[in-house]
Amino acid sequence: MNNNPHTPPLGGWGAKPYIIGIAGGSGSGKTFFLNRFLDHFTADEVCLLSQDDYYIPVAHNMTAEENKLYNFDLPRTVDYEQFESDVTQLLNRQVIYKREYTFNNPNVVPKLLEIKPAPIIIVEGLFILHFRGIADLFDMKIFVDADEEIALERRLKRDLVERGYSNEDVLYKWINHVVPAYKEFLLPYKNECHKVIFNNSNTIENILAVTEEISKELREIVFG
Repeated sequence: MNNNPHTPPLGGWGAKPYIIGIAGGSGSGKTFFLNRFLDHFTADEVCLLSQDDYYIPVAHNMTAEENKLYNFDLPRTVDYEQFESDVTQLLNRQVIYKREYTFNNPNVVPKLLEIKPAPIIIVEGLFILHFRGIADLFDMKIFVDADEEIALERRLKRDLVERGYSNEDVLYKWINHVVPAYKEFLLPYKNECHKVIFNNSNTIENILAVTEEISKELREIVFG
């Protein structure tokens, strides 16, 4: 008998949800890959947990200059204990509630996210492979990769247009924060991943083909 009101009935699920970790450095195109991947599933088939929503809030105590210099590309900036706890709750088929991350913009009111468990759980983020307690839970690990110059070009475009940073700010963070963090906390785990997706192209066809192939494989594994 199901006594937990937040736990859905088995209803065709297997013994446990199938959990996938998707990691990639800044500018690798991980978000685009992830969105196209999700297009192959319904909301009842898959749920997504993002590391971004577990950054420890600090912006409200910072000046603009302090925010510029603060290094968010370190594992200690993430509430790891809560992150791991929520991953475990989803694996136990429990709904979780989490305030969204607003990219340190103190003028944005964060939404309360309701994340319901599903047969496929996707966990994505920069440090998910470095957090070994979380990484050890993954049934499949996917690494999205891109050449450094292409990744920087994408980062510049995103941060200049979408987040209002100056060219100087983006380059400072790239050289002093982003690249060192990638080399220390992400790249060492590339070889343990089941799939490495090279995403140097900006054409949608390549990503669509890759995500369709992986989604078909997952349907066979999870739904038979």
